[in-house]
Amino acid sequence: MSSDLFRKSVLNRLPAMPPTRAPWAEGDEDEDTMEQLAEEEEGLSDISALPSQGSTSNPSRSSKASMFASSDLSPISPATYFAQALQVNPEGYPCTFRVYYTPSTLSATSQTSDGGKKASLLVCHHGAGSSGTTFSALAKEVQEKSKGELGVLAFDARGHGKTTTEDGTKELELSFDNLQRDFLAMICQIFPDPTESPDLVLLGHSMGASPIISSAPILQKRGYKVVGVIVLDVVEGTAVEALPLMRSILSQRPTKFRSVEGAIDWHLTSGAVRNKESARVSVPSLVVPKPGRADGSLDVIWRTDLMATSSFWEEWYLHLSSHFLAARSGKLLVLAGQERLDKELMIGQMQGKFQLEVLPDVGHYLHEDKPERLAGVLVAFWKKNTSVLVLPPKVGSAGYMQKLKMVGDP
Repeated sequence: MSSDLFRKSVLNRLPAMPPTRAPWAEGDEDEDTMEQLAEEEEGLSDISALPSQGSTSNPSRSSKASMFASSDLSPISPATYFAQALQVNPEGYPCTFRVYYTPSTLSATSQTSDGGKKASLLVCHHGAGSSGTTFSALAKEVQEKSKGELGVLAFDARGHGKTTTEDGTKELELSFDNLQRDFLAMICQIFPDPTESPDLVLLGHSMGASPIISSAPILQKRGYKVVGVIVLDVVEGTAVEALPLMRSILSQRPTKFRSVEGAIDWHLTSGAVRNKESARVSVPSLVVPKPGRADGSLDVIWRTDLMATSSFWEEWYLHLSSHFLAARSGKLLVLAGQERLDKELMIGQMQGKFQLEVLPDVGHYLHEDKPERLAGVLVAFWKKNTSVLVLPPKVGSAGYMQKLKMVGDP
């Protein structure tokens, strides 16, 4: 929900970020448990058959001059970035979640006492008004940098993307409790047996930070191994301070676009997203055909009415800092540009309680703007929190004496 305008509006209300980072900060299925992807109009269920949302033939163009007017702004399928697309409907649950998934190349149960590797999964929760496809470019980079060992799962929250709710009136009931219940229900449906689940690294962007942080201890109590929590570009103090400005910010957005390409163009020219390739795959899921549009019209409107969620804005961010600092796992906070910490996070950072990274030359959607840079940070964080420390044998032990003998042999 935040934006560069959101950030700038409160940038000077908080104390300056300390110059130092945490001391350890790095430098530069079970198929029977998941429903198959619902068949598309072509009668196929493979992700490669997913059609681009919106027509791309001779689209109407905005009269506003655009630096991208001569560029290809046609939508890109998420099939380019994920191995699978799934429709996940937890038993007895009112939501059917669209899930994008690339599993780890390792087995979820392969870890052994001698340090064998076990599968890990980066689980991504998007922010308000976004969708799981916002992590597409990042997913591809993470797969490449981890050599396939770190899988990636992203999904559309209720009221977003291709996730559907039985009772349409509840689509925008985005309370913190509902977001948390939805997240837990989805994870436990996909991985019903904690002993067969990969190690989890939970990542939340903006609104998505609170449900993943609060879900981590619940998953751990249920037997899942959560090795890390990651927050992208949201600070409780900044967010809460800026909430009174959000209605004004949202009112400045266009209410409709003349085509899907027009929506992509607006995101790029406004600076909301700074990476054209990422915008082409993420933006199409943010809009839907305008109800009652005339024959031949390509008009689209926002998929999610953010104004209708205003009663939940505050609870998305309250207590975010304290819950983050209390997490019993590795902790990483990644901020865009010159974002600042609130007092609680500043104290925690100075005490070395979490890893802090600040990416330059990116906006609020930093995972879209510089996916390769962020992927490097995430993979390094994952490796650090899943590495097995092999201690040398104790002095006087059989192993120690054997090593001395081997060293002494000619």
